[in-house]
Amino acid sequence: MLIPALDLIDGQVVRLVKGDFAQQTTYSSDPVAVACQYRDSGAEFIHLVDLDGARNPAKRQLALLAEITKQTGLPVQTGGGIRSKDDVQQLLAAGVQRAVIGSKAVKDPAEVLAWLQEFGPEAIVLALDIHIDADGQRWLATEGWQEQSNVTLDAVLQAYIAAGLRHVLCTDISRDGTLTGANVALYSELKKQYPSIAWQASGGVAGLNDLTELKAQHCDSVILGKALLTGKFTLEEALACWQNA
Repeated sequence: MLIPALDLIDGQVVRLVKGDFAQQTTYSSDPVAVACQYRDSGAEFIHLVDLDGARNPAKRQLALLAEITKQTGLPVQTGGGIRSKDDVQQLLAAGVQRAVIGSKAVKDPAEVLAWLQEFGPEAIVLALDIHIDADGQRWLATEGWQEQSNVTLDAVLQAYIAAGLRHVLCTDISRDGTLTGANVALYSELKKQYPSIAWQASGGVAGLNDLTELKAQHCDSVILGKALLTGKFTLEEALACWQNA
C-alpha cells in the first residue's frame, strides 16, 4: 500500500533534508487536518514521525499522535525516540497500531526482540536507515541519523527474522527529502534477499514513475512524504498509479 507520512515538530507538519534539523521546512500548523485530508483522498494507513520525541523522548507529542489516530479513524504507525517498553505501551494505548523502532533496534537488539515477542510482529516496525558505501555495504545510522553505527542492515536483520519480524521501513538517507527518485535497486535486492519481510520503501520518491518501478519490484509499501506536501502528485493520482502498475 501507499502510506502518507507526516513529520511532526512542535505540533506542526515539517520536512527535513536528510534528517538535518537545520534544513527544516514547515508545511502546516494543523497536522490533524492534513491527516484527515489524506484519509479522505483514499489513504488506508498513516505514518507519523515524532521528531520532538526523536530528539528527546520526554517531549513525545503523545496527545497529538492520539488525536490524529482518533480523528482519522485509520491505523497509524509512529516512531521517534522509542527507547523503552513503556514507550511502546504508551503508543499502543493511545491507539497507534504499530510502533516504529529505530536506534534502539540497532543498539539494544535483545530488548527489542523481547518487545517483538511480547507485542507481536504486527505491532512492531523496524526503521532501518542506511548509508550505502562505495562497496555497496548498507551501514545503519542511529539517533535521528546523527550517528553512524558499525553494524550493517544485513547483520541486524538475521536475529529479528528468526524471531518473526514482519515489517521493516528502510530509508536510503542519501535520498530522503531530496525528491531525487527512489532507490529502486535497493528495494529490489532487499525483497529478493528477505522475502518474508513486508518492506516499506522510504526516501526520494519524486514522481509516479518511482511508484511504478517499486511496484514492479514487488515492494510491499511506499512511504510518501515530501512529494505529497509539495504537490509533485496528489494522493489520488498516486493510488491510481499504484493500483494500475
